[in-house]
Amino acid sequence: MATLMKKLQVAPPPAEVVEQLLPLSFFDIHWLPFPPIRRLFFYELPCCSKSYFMDTVVPMLQNSLSLTLKHYSPIAGKIIYPLSSDNAKPALHYVPGDSISLSVFESDKDFDTLTSDLPRHCDQFYEFSPVSPPVILDSDSKLLRVLAVQVTCFPDKGICIGIANHHSAGDATSIVGFLKSWASICKLGGDKDEGISNPLAIFDKALIKDPGDVVSIFWKNVKERPFEYAPFPLPTSRVRATYKFSQSKIKRLKDSIVSRNPPGFLSISSFVATTAYIWTCLARTLVQDEEGEVADDEPEFFLFSGDCRSRLDPPLPENYFGNCLVYGLAEVRHKDLVGDDGLYVSAVSIAEQIKNKLNNKERLLKGAENWMRDLGSVVKKRILSISGSARVDLYGLDFGWGCVRKVETLSIDGQKYSVSLGRDNAGGLEVGLSLPPTKMAVFAAIFASGEDKGLL
Repeated sequence: MATLMKKLQVAPPPAEVVEQLLPLSFFDIHWLPFPPIRRLFFYELPCCSKSYFMDTVVPMLQNSLSLTLKHYSPIAGKIIYPLSSDNAKPALHYVPGDSISLSVFESDKDFDTLTSDLPRHCDQFYEFSPVSPPVILDSDSKLLRVLAVQVTCFPDKGICIGIANHHSAGDATSIVGFLKSWASICKLGGDKDEGISNPLAIFDKALIKDPGDVVSIFWKNVKERPFEYAPFPLPTSRVRATYKFSQSKIKRLKDSIVSRNPPGFLSISSFVATTAYIWTCLARTLVQDEEGEVADDEPEFFLFSGDCRSRLDPPLPENYFGNCLVYGLAEVRHKDLVGDDGLYVSAVSIAEQIKNKLNNKERLLKGAENWMRDLGSVVKKRILSISGSARVDLYGLDFGWGCVRKVETLSIDGQKYSVSLGRDNAGGLEVGLSLPPTKMAVFAAIFASGEDKGLL
């Protein structure tokens, strides 16, 4: 059980920042109806007594967070969700005095169990994630806080930093850039904003070129949906587990796929090989542990996204803060996905989406005005979605205690079938999965069978 020890509000240093009003781009707006992204970062710190945590760690985190917000002040602000019927559109608004909630807890839970890769009940992790501040009802709008933080001490074991952020403010590249800056300042003592290891964020929304007033189309679509944020999805009735792909396992998967691939036909990346394997394993799991027959021709979908900053024309700076994601939607017939050639056909479908859409500058934003409609047409079908990116290094966030021991993405609990993907701390990739216990047991057996077949 986690016990509240202190609640803080952390603001940028006074007189260091000015008011900012940043209109959300079409990349940002379509994330408005989604609940916050929740991630947990566990750090092993055996020397962290309760007194050391309260007297040293918390003040250092608080001071360094304030200094970081000097360069990232908009995320201390609020998202404006207009309620009027005029031409007002959502925006990210910061005014001096705005702050981020920082909650401090102590827990007696078993740190080693929480940070293992084996199946663990999902519900227990939510006591380490911050409760998002309530939506504020203004005269003509609703106001949403962008970010909340919770720090939990496991005495003489470690620390967990929990982050909850609204996706409409920024994608993983942006949020992790902020966390890297915070970690850099904290590691240097937390009292100076010098030595930040990554480029500081650029918040200029004018850099986004709208291909045809897509922002208005998306905003009209969003307004037609009920606007409400559900609390934690408890009870989840699920367990979560982590499946790791070492570099050698990834190579074997890629070799298996490439051996069927005509020379020069498609590039099979680590992302393609890993996600294709997970997709086929899950599809076969559901065949064994799901009620009802599935028609052979029933389409199966795999939804993923890619950072397109460098692919836009003109390209965006890497440190642009906001959303800049384009989705890919791979489709395979059910019979083919669960069949003997499932790994190959799924890999080809994913690779074709990357080649023909995400890596094709001419087609990158083609039909952008229809994105929300197109995705809405498949969300209730047989679909696996993925959160995270192999290019975003979550384990490298060093606040002065070394690298992260374990990352958990809680957001996948709220999706029927969703996985998180990221680099692990050994140079490979790891996939986080949340499923009902019986399905997880079946999935684990099917996943492990790949080793018997020489695929892993």
